[in-house]
Amino acid sequence: MLTACNLRPLYAGGVSGAVATELGYVEIEPIAGKAGWLTRNALKDQLEAFEGQQAKYRLIVELEDKIAGFGVRSNDRITRERRTLRARYQLVRLADSEVVLDATAGSDAGIDVVSSEYATLAAEDTALENLAARVANQIVTRLSLFARNQAGVAQTP
Repeated sequence: MLTACNLRPLYAGGVSGAVATELGYVEIEPIAGKAGWLTRNALKDQLEAFEGQQAKYRLIVELEDKIAGFGVRSNDRITRERRTLRARYQLVRLADSEVVLDATAGSDAGIDVVSSEYATLAAEDTALENLAARVANQIVTRLSLFARNQAGVAQTP
């Protein structure tokens, strides 16, 4: 029934399917900073099941992590912050160093600023962990779509 409406499962075939095979060819470059470390680990966690083949692609990720206060009381104390994590990433084919995918991902989170500085810092760290996971998920989803298209091209005579 799915083929009648032109829907195809993205991960058809599981870890031996075409998408999983292509994702297994991706190596992730180190990413600078704490946000980079968290994002790279989240990417590795999601791509780990597909590892095993020799790399054909290199994933390069550049992050921008910002915190901005926007809720202000009459005494000029900030009551709310927005943490934003944006990623620009490129998938480079190792054979000829051609950029085959150039895209962006991003997410943001609101943080309450409370009287306890420790609680606010903990909330900022938690927000960063969650944002890194969301951004990594967006990147892996886009890589999966790329991999499906590559597999489709490879199967076409």
